[in-house]
Amino acid sequence: MIRKAEIKDLEAVNNLLRQVLMVHHAGRPDLFKAEGKKYTDEELKYIFSNPDTPVFVFEENGAVLGYAFCALQHQESGSLMPLTTLYIDDICVDEKARGKHIGKALFEHVKAFAKDTGCYNITLHVWECNPGAAAFYKALGMKPQYTSMEIVL
Repeated sequence: MIRKAEIKDLEAVNNLLRQVLMVHHAGRPDLFKAEGKKYTDEELKYIFSNPDTPVFVFEENGAVLGYAFCALQHQESGSLMPLTTLYIDDICVDEKARGKHIGKALFEHVKAFAKDTGCYNITLHVWECNPGAAAFYKALGMKPQYTSMEIVL
């Protein structure tokens, strides 16, 4: 079952956030700490309650096995067409539940939500140090929109 995240999901979501942190820390220890989490519990409660930052969880037998953090972004400027984008901030599937197509189910749910909400497109960022995630998103039909480059000094 996929549903909106609720306060009761804090512990499970925090566990998944720590798993994501470890993947990023392993790939870019110069940027990501070995411990901590992306959001405080208070920030998570606000995100869960904000209609512009929907978070969906995949629940099976009472256990949260994955999530998708999203954000509705509205663009309108002198040179850009006015449109709404659904930005996927993060998709995570519990390391013990991978290979069961939970990530794909979450993505398809997000895609349907974006269509129903009138979004023009879905975007996300994927770290170069996470080729598994890049391959996953490409297999779902996503294509690069632009490339962000860096030089570490």
